[in-house]
Amino acid sequence: MDLFRHLRYFLVVAEELHFGRAAEVLGIAQPPLSQAMRRLERDLGVTLFDRLPRGTTLTTAGEVLADQARQLLAAEQRMRTLMRAVRDGAMGTLRAGVLPDTPAPVLGELLDRLSDQAPGLDVDLQELTTAEQLDSLAAARLDVGVVQHPVDMVDLHRGPVVRTPLGVVLPRASPLARAVEVNLADLAGHGLVIFPRATAPDWYDRILAAAGEQGFPATRIRHARGPQMLSALVIAGHGVALERQATVRREPRVAWRPLAGAPLWQEVSAVWPRRSPHPAAARFAALATRLLAGPPATATVPEAETPAPWSVVFDVARGADRSGLG
Repeated sequence: MDLFRHLRYFLVVAEELHFGRAAEVLGIAQPPLSQAMRRLERDLGVTLFDRLPRGTTLTTAGEVLADQARQLLAAEQRMRTLMRAVRDGAMGTLRAGVLPDTPAPVLGELLDRLSDQAPGLDVDLQELTTAEQLDSLAAARLDVGVVQHPVDMVDLHRGPVVRTPLGVVLPRASPLARAVEVNLADLAGHGLVIFPRATAPDWYDRILAAAGEQGFPATRIRHARGPQMLSALVIAGHGVALERQATVRREPRVAWRPLAGAPLWQEVSAVWPRRSPHPAAARFAALATRLLAGPPATATVPEAETPAPWSVVFDVARGADRSGLG
């Protein structure tokens, strides 16, 4: 039995839930399709479909096989792509995902070094969220990605982990910005500005859980996909943010302060499939995380800060004390 062909047929039937429509999609007659599915069931020793007068439904075994078949066929496609690259004497294209807030200098350096180390490698760099990268890796649309942990590591290799402490982002005029460090409990009553949960669900939940456990339950939440929106919401008094220092380094109207006890650390690493990995995936992982680690973050002592002249005008126009963060 040609297992891969039968699995492809099976996935079409599982999608259409109708043997006649599935046969039309595949461009074959219905009887051979039905025979192929009967043979697949006999070979696996399970019933995959409940065949009804007006259609078809998947059994529990069918639902399990649908998920496994997609992964197996995706791995087969990766293998064939790699073998073509080896045959042609080149490493082919590396489809790599990076997080949307990755600094431009890091991306430039990453591409330059990959070009030096692997001249025959074509890098297709894509800006994707953690959730989008995991979906693309599972569907073989991506060869390697840089994601925020925690994530499900089933069927994935993980490269070196870069750990970066989170601090609090405040309006520069806030009284809390005068402190060297801030306790999470000091933020009680303020809103929270954070990325949308769909971006990295596990990381989102961990931030909210840690904040709640230490006295900062997030009861009013605003979402921001990028640093500009995040800073704008903080400046406008809609809440504070728990972020890396690098995220808001270029915005003079906000202040970043470390969290007392360093309770929150962002963990980032490259991940790539265990089955038929791209030969350049591990190299990309090591290089990307080395560049992302960068120099250690340092906090600025508040007393040494002098607001830029235009930010003073901004504060006067809005009121000298913007400590009410709402």
